[in-house]
Amino acid sequence: QVQLVESGGGSVQEGGSLRLSCTASTSGRTFSYYAVGWFRQAPGKGREFVGVIRWTNDNTYDGDSVKGRFTIARGNAKNMVYLQMNNLKREDTAVYYCAAVREYTYFSTDSYFAEAIYNVWGQGTQVTVSS
Repeated sequence: QVQLVESGGGSVQEGGSLRLSCTASTSGRTFSYYAVGWFRQAPGKGREFVGVIRWTNDNTYDGDSVKGRFTIARGNAKNMVYLQMNNLKREDTAVYYCAAVREYTYFSTDSYFAEAIYNVWGQGTQVTVSS
């Protein structure tokens, strides 16, 4: 089972940028055959879908609230996935989690938009955006 570690969180002013990393930390493990999703949870709110990168076709899908501002990409090393966050807003303040699930052909694309499908989660990293 792959294990995940997020990094790159911190404090930034509105309009600024951050890049979060999600690393498959188990020795020798990579994200091969895994979809990797990003979710976030603000204080007092439920977990929100941010985006996902599919293994099958390398396509990315973004949540409505971050479209045009956030980008998911794989690193050159197959054990890393990045979340590039630009033009950050105060409402982006949250704990950000990466999650992974092995892909199977019977999963529809929109299955990966829901947290319930993911069976591996990182510990989360805090992002705080101030005015």
